[in-house]
Amino acid sequence: MRLPALPKRIILLEAHDLLTMSLLHADPASLVVGWAAVDRIDSERLQERLLNGHPVSTVGKQSPDTVSLEGLIGLAPDLIVTTAFMTPQGDADPMVERLKQFGIPVVYSDASSNAIAGAQAADPVSELKNSMKMWGILLGASAKANAFASFFERELAGITARLAGTTPVTTYLEIQSTLDDCCWAAGRKVWGDLLALAGGQPLPGVTASWFEKLSLEYLLSTPHDVYIASGGGWASGSRPAIGPGIDPARGRQGLQRLVDGRPAFDHLPSVRAKRVHGIWTGLITNLPLNILFVAQTAKWLHPEQCVDLDAAAILDRINRDFAAFPVEGPLWASI
Repeated sequence: MRLPALPKRIILLEAHDLLTMSLLHADPASLVVGWAAVDRIDSERLQERLLNGHPVSTVGKQSPDTVSLEGLIGLAPDLIVTTAFMTPQGDADPMVERLKQFGIPVVYSDASSNAIAGAQAADPVSELKNSMKMWGILLGASAKANAFASFFERELAGITARLAGTTPVTTYLEIQSTLDDCCWAAGRKVWGDLLALAGGQPLPGVTASWFEKLSLEYLLSTPHDVYIASGGGWASGSRPAIGPGIDPARGRQGLQRLVDGRPAFDHLPSVRAKRVHGIWTGLITNLPLNILFVAQTAKWLHPEQCVDLDAAAILDRINRDFAAFPVEGPLWASI
């Protein structure tokens, strides 16, 4: 695919791609006319900062069936950026086919789906590099995109070196942490890939790629060292309130409510060992922030080897050297 010029009217079918854009462009929302899946940004404060006062039309919610072809075409975009989730059949997806018939180019921000990325990315690092390469081209910022990819790779190499020779720590990593719905374990891909980079491994009963519901009985009877819950910037319901600009005390309180409010959770091996932590979901869903999840989780799992590892300092570097709008920390909590 070739564009006649740099795009100026972009529709994002995955709204949190605006965060990636903000690492390469001083005012990315000035280029965006529509977006979907806004709730997956998972931070009202961050959403407002990224928008920077620009009006952006909502074209859909969090699933493909909520996106209207007519709504997309009506915004006269010169580029639509989607994902394999929002257009699951790829180039054969009926919506993608229709858009191309109208002369509207489509690319994928999970960049392994694009021809530009070549073969399917096999790991989070390749996926990040491919994605940054694509955004660098689209925004005319390839040098900065390459600099970020190099920064990410250097930081990850430092973590890998620290963990050399260590034994993976068995971890209950939870993708949905609410009082009334237990126990959704992260699978072995994506979240699981990042957990592995941090020197961890899921419970042996987890076999699914994306996520798997475990019984409380299994969780209680299976030895594991660490529990990592997921919290959100949309501090609603019973999720721990963890996200940009949120008082870290609220995150700790939310974790304590999970431990105290779920039946028998205080008997979990990880809870009894006082190794209970929580992360903002954005550290998983935003590729450029994956390095923060890996760094902080590595420190939780392997504190002796990672005594000098400082995830907050990595966030400071991202904010200082790349981000148009600084992402406020802390983006994790512990009790």
